[in-house]
Amino acid sequence: MTAAVAGALIVVGNLAVGGAAEAATPSSAPAPAGVTHEQNPRVPEGSVWTEAYFPSSDHSGVQLHADVLRPADRPARAKTPVILAVGPYFGHAGQTGPEGFDRTGPSARFADFTSGTDLFARGYTYVTVDLRGFGGSTGCLDWVGPGEQADVKAAIQWSASQSWSTGKVGMYGKSYDASTGLVGNDLRQPALKAVVAQEPVWNMYDYLFSNGVPRPNVTGTPNAYNGIATMAAMPDDSARYQANAAYEATHPECLAANLTNNNEPDPDSAYWRSRNLAAKAAGTNTPLFVTQGFIENNTKPEDIELYLDNHRGVERGWLGQWEHVRGNETNGQGQLLQGRAGFFDEVMRFYDHYLKGIRPQVKDPAYAIEDSTGAWRAQATWPAATSELSATLPDGQYVDDGAASTLAAKAAPGDQQWDTEHAADPAPPAARSLAASTTNSYLSWSKPVTSRVRLTATPGITLKAGATGNVMVRLWDVAPDGTAVMFDENVALIEKKGRVAFDLKSTDWTFEVGHQLGVQIGTIGSGSWRDTPSGNTIAVTGAKLALSRQDPRTDVPTQGDRSPFLDTYLRQYTRVLTGVGPGTFSLGRS
Repeated sequence: MTAAVAGALIVVGNLAVGGAAEAATPSSAPAPAGVTHEQNPRVPEGSVWTEAYFPSSDHSGVQLHADVLRPADRPARAKTPVILAVGPYFGHAGQTGPEGFDRTGPSARFADFTSGTDLFARGYTYVTVDLRGFGGSTGCLDWVGPGEQADVKAAIQWSASQSWSTGKVGMYGKSYDASTGLVGNDLRQPALKAVVAQEPVWNMYDYLFSNGVPRPNVTGTPNAYNGIATMAAMPDDSARYQANAAYEATHPECLAANLTNNNEPDPDSAYWRSRNLAAKAAGTNTPLFVTQGFIENNTKPEDIELYLDNHRGVERGWLGQWEHVRGNETNGQGQLLQGRAGFFDEVMRFYDHYLKGIRPQVKDPAYAIEDSTGAWRAQATWPAATSELSATLPDGQYVDDGAASTLAAKAAPGDQQWDTEHAADPAPPAARSLAASTTNSYLSWSKPVTSRVRLTATPGITLKAGATGNVMVRLWDVAPDGTAVMFDENVALIEKKGRVAFDLKSTDWTFEVGHQLGVQIGTIGSGSWRDTPSGNTIAVTGAKLALSRQDPRTDVPTQGDRSPFLDTYLRQYTRVLTGVGPGTFSLGRS
């Protein structure tokens, strides 16, 4: 235990409905001091709430605030494992903005998790820690950079070192606080025994830029987090919490730096290298349970394969065709949005195994994967390609005019929220036809497949560009009647003519017999990026598309229903392609 952690100041929360907390009920062993649900309805049932402050691990003077929820039915000194969530969304007033509470209390961000798992009755302590600049913590927000990574390290060490902790910590989160879970793994902390990360950003660069091209949220996201960081405390918060929450009022440089520091298009800059979570995962081995939607319109499947390849520990995952949702989340009709039942049961078997040493009585698949047909299969790992292909594409040219394509989305509304919990690509307009050849893009085709084949993993493109500008590559699943679905895309800035290489998003897309792969190369005609068209005519030569194939005949079925968002996506991204050719390359047998 570090001296800084050992010297952390503990503050017992005592704000109840009528003022001071009631005295603990006498028993053979004293109950934990703090506030119960009966005293403050914002406290989850079965828990006792206290607050704590401790320093970050980088010796910067940053003070971190934690809300601690202990099992109410355990003695004060009872040791339990800890589930830890670290992020920007745990402020007492609300997650991304004031939520109209009439009193202070711990964040309800993961109340579905604590109640849905009976977490406290199962003998776990739940700790949420505000990253620097948010909630009751001081310091300048840092977009998952070295400062926030130091906060994650301090939170793990503090949680493990408390007298009521067994020293074993698991992390839990979705979106931003899923990314901090990936950070926890990257930090190689012995006390961290398991991480559950739902829909994370695997490399923070990818959320604001794509290969030098800014996304539409490049300024909106920093502004959104500045807004969260400056959210006022609750009137009945402690004086210390209120002072920390107002940190930016006396440190306006924090907000200014957050608007300028991450406006850097070069992924190889020092700023972005320090935030490349996938690269930093090399050689790590914390047991990891992840979820990722392949057709996510928010935190996209970019650098997921690199992260998982670099990670050497136990892996579990739910991967499929959904949007930015939690594993337990349902829609108004009661359908599970990720399609698969039993998320909390599986998560708790995972935590019980690695934090308590309880061997699960149920054998869960390492990976449960939903492909583009809505069918679920079990795999020992992901990806599990059976063959690789380098497809040579025909030469062509296009005008980099930024002309809107039939998939170009409308501009985002003025009230768009750009934090990682809420941001999403705007949907494209209603379906139209798309010609195979236009001035601003051209398409090439594979030969029709003679047996079902799945494209999995992360496609990659290399080409020679004859001029500077921008390039977009899109992949289409084309049926014999020309009906086509755009299922993968990415873009790049061409800074100088010559070789250009970049990855598309990771995918898991199954082609039926007779279908063709369409490859579209051209200008960026999409609302998903904020490009500056060059106006140049760009000749493309020597293009090669790297693909990983998998044979669906080897699939091992597992339980799961079709994710509801898959049909929404198909409606949004289906077009009728005209002028489809016979094909110049073969997808071959998988």
